[in-house]
Amino acid sequence: MWAIEKTKPEPGLWRVQAPVPAGGSKDVRIRVTAFAICGTDLHIVNWDRWAASRIKTPLVFGHEFTGIVDWVGGDVRSVQPGNRVTGETHVYCGLCYACRRGLRHLCEKVEILGVDRQGAFADFVVLPEQNVWKLHPDIPEEIAAVHDPLGNAVHTALAGPVAGLQFAVFGCGPIGCFAVGVLKASGASWVAAVDKNPLRLELAERMGADLVLNVERDAIVKRILEKTQGRGVDGMLEMSGHPDAFRDGFEALANGGRVSLLGIPSKPLEIDVAKEVIFRGAVVQGINGRLIFETWYRMEALLLSGKLDVRPVLTHVLGWSDFEEAVGLQRSGKAGKIVLKRDHP
Repeated sequence: MWAIEKTKPEPGLWRVQAPVPAGGSKDVRIRVTAFAICGTDLHIVNWDRWAASRIKTPLVFGHEFTGIVDWVGGDVRSVQPGNRVTGETHVYCGLCYACRRGLRHLCEKVEILGVDRQGAFADFVVLPEQNVWKLHPDIPEEIAAVHDPLGNAVHTALAGPVAGLQFAVFGCGPIGCFAVGVLKASGASWVAAVDKNPLRLELAERMGADLVLNVERDAIVKRILEKTQGRGVDGMLEMSGHPDAFRDGFEALANGGRVSLLGIPSKPLEIDVAKEVIFRGAVVQGINGRLIFETWYRMEALLLSGKLDVRPVLTHVLGWSDFEEAVGLQRSGKAGKIVLKRDHP
């Protein structure tokens, strides 16, 4: 089968002919019809420190995808060949302490698709039945392909009360822009979006941001406090991992506010815990993946309601043969989310 592979432990990617993956009695094989590029995939292409320490080559990478069920194992009951599906990419064990407490997204033995196991930049991908998500017929292919990052946004945005409250989203990559839309669709009264990339700020505005702030020219905390009558925002979503975003985000937070952290810092950060957390009474949440499968049901409901339209963030729809071009676009910062559709039989 056609596949994009990290063949060697060095920068680059390789188009290869790989064996069609086999599955077990509880597995589902999916014929991939579309996939999207994530920041994790760029780390793997670039072969940075994280990739070199985590990835075992050869690896077919990629984890944002959609497709059609091609084959099912003998014990599979919930899907059948021909069903349109996508998948929860955190393959959980179901038996560890976290899983047995209902925290499957925090599985202690998790295997991530396209990171720890063979991924979806290929003609076919295999997942356990428990990870397969059957798509509603009204969900279009390009949106189905981005359920993974959209789920990150839904998890982060809806990790606390939203209706009638004011928020700031720091970091407006695709997940941050999705989060802006989720907040507005869920009744947030006002949302500020913070980034330095003009295109990303434009996309955040199209997703419903009431105020967009460029960190290279705007006084972030001052502007947010001005717009919130000096109180600060009720919720801060940190999607960038940048130290300045942490600093500004806490300073712009109202007493008793919620901080939801999805962005991953490149190195340890210093924070005045007494000032910013204890005396402020802040509720600080670490967000990892998606709640399995609560987030998925909430995501589907938002999409089907018509209140959440994520298409403004999907700036490019290309073919699989354009993969290298798509990687270049994503690196350049001149694209939102890029979806690539199958362009060969």
